[in-house]
Amino acid sequence: MKNSFIHTFVSIDCVVFGFQDNQLNILLIQRNPERNESKNLKLPGSLIYDHEDVDAAAGRVLYELTGIKKMALKQFRCFSSPDRANKPEDMKWLDTAYQPNINRLITVAYLSLCKVDHKLNTTSKYKETKWCPISRIPELPFDHNQIVSESLGEVRRWIEYNPTIVFELLPRKFMISQLHKLYEAIYDKAIDIRNFHKKVAAMPYVVALEEKQKAVSHRAARYYKFDKKAYNKLKTNI
Repeated sequence: MKNSFIHTFVSIDCVVFGFQDNQLNILLIQRNPERNESKNLKLPGSLIYDHEDVDAAAGRVLYELTGIKKMALKQFRCFSSPDRANKPEDMKWLDTAYQPNINRLITVAYLSLCKVDHKLNTTSKYKETKWCPISRIPELPFDHNQIVSESLGEVRRWIEYNPTIVFELLPRKFMISQLHKLYEAIYDKAIDIRNFHKKVAAMPYVVALEEKQKAVSHRAARYYKFDKKAYNKLKTNI
């Protein structure tokens, strides 16, 4: 078979994780604002402009969707399957949104961790954004479900290399129960709470505060914080 070159476009897609109500969530947008069904949801993304590199494009997309200018981004994989954009509804949307004759769409995927208490200030044409629990993600267009799945695996590898990454998802002061639920959500399995308390007690960078929960019917839980200086000192000593 004779090889031939094709008309290829490059896009970026962003998987933004957040933690809220003891659930791991991802940020999704509605690709057609006039429609409201679950199949209308997609990952935030865009074709790159002619003056941009992919890092700049990813930063632009997240700023337009969140209003946050300095959100940490990690590029984790390129998705380039020839059939990733061959569903009729996806091809129709591409033609409407961008209009060029796209034979192949290659996307560079980015990963970001965001505190959900950040107020999202959408400035793009995608006015509708929502946090969707990772356990209830609907069928998404293109290969976005695969991108989400692989990004979760990347988060797990990230944590193995640097365990403090999880604190990017927690509020500045948190309870051990929140940290426990976050680990269970990330690894998608039950974790024995007693063993988990022992592991946390061995982390000198998880510091107990004097403050406890207020106005609760059960025993008030203590708040903790992540001490970055203590972690850096531990790394230096090692």
